[in-house]
Amino acid sequence: MLTNSDVKMEEKKTDIINNPFFTRSLCAPPQVYKASDVYRPSCAKLNVYDWLNNIELAPDKTRHEYIEVRFKNSKKDFFKLLQGMKLEISDFVAVESSPGHDIGIVTMKGEAVKIQMKKKKFRLDPDQIKKVYRRARASDIEKWISAVNNEELTMYKSRGIASELGLEMKINDVEYQGDGTKAIFYYTANERVDFRELIKMLAEQFRVRIEMRQIGARQEAARLGGIGSCGRELCCITWLTNFSSVTTNNARTQQLSLNPSKLAGQCGKLKCCLNYENDMYIEALKEFPANDIILKTKKGEAEFQKTDVFKRIIWYSYINDNSSMMAIPLDKVKEIIEMNAKGQIPEQLEDYAETQGQKTEYVNGIDEEELIRFDEEYS
Repeated sequence: MLTNSDVKMEEKKTDIINNPFFTRSLCAPPQVYKASDVYRPSCAKLNVYDWLNNIELAPDKTRHEYIEVRFKNSKKDFFKLLQGMKLEISDFVAVESSPGHDIGIVTMKGEAVKIQMKKKKFRLDPDQIKKVYRRARASDIEKWISAVNNEELTMYKSRGIASELGLEMKINDVEYQGDGTKAIFYYTANERVDFRELIKMLAEQFRVRIEMRQIGARQEAARLGGIGSCGRELCCITWLTNFSSVTTNNARTQQLSLNPSKLAGQCGKLKCCLNYENDMYIEALKEFPANDIILKTKKGEAEFQKTDVFKRIIWYSYINDNSSMMAIPLDKVKEIIEMNAKGQIPEQLEDYAETQGQKTEYVNGIDEEELIRFDEEYS
């Protein structure tokens, strides 16, 4: 039988799943006519800490007039404050858009924004920089809530329309502008898609301005999220912002089996984590001999099979007998290569191979002890 705490926990899980504002880092939909603390910057990639917030400026300096505003998923932008406007972190603001205005959440202000703009190489063009109109009013938030609640249904309907037109594309996400006058449709496609007819039908169906924006498979996974084979959240949704190219050479360098089902991530592309340790493997492999070097012994010639980079072990087998492999330490392999270079031929590889240690049997020591050991007093 479920207790009251269990029921509340289930209700909380349901609220999170059914909360369309979760992608905007809100633990619950905003309250229109009362102040509510619902902003929860839990995503590591988008979370920022304003470590300059409590530092007083010099008398001859004025506070930075730009703020950082967050929208849906990983979308962020910088906006200019109007003269005399004061905002706090997590405030809802109405900002300039084209056309109309959008609603976002203030994530950073002050001098930290200046550093972030420099890091992002943001160009301060007076003609292109957008402005903050005002702190969002109750009427603004009402329209915003109504627009966001329509996003999921709009996405499913647009998928049906695209299917009826026979378009080879997948609509992954829909983002409504805060005033409800514009919707951005994010899609993936393997080839170029002529969606002119689709735009006409979407505009007629939803009565908003339509913008189609193509994204890659990795960007799709970053927007949708998920759990990787490692058991953790996907890197692309938690902290990874720049997507570097990944090739099968990385897998070969790390001595991994070229199994597509294991090397591919949820996006269907090679896992980004194949890049993380690749440089370390390349540096470590510089100490290893080339794979095409043949080891000569009186028993026969041996060829390379595989490498354990960090155990510094190389496996070899005789050319006329590939069924049995021998693990030879790196220093021993180099010793044999030096001997061969001097014209010396060792007897056999077995003399240099590592021997498998004797296995220790498992002993259940708990059963041999008495339970009263927990009652013993230690002085």
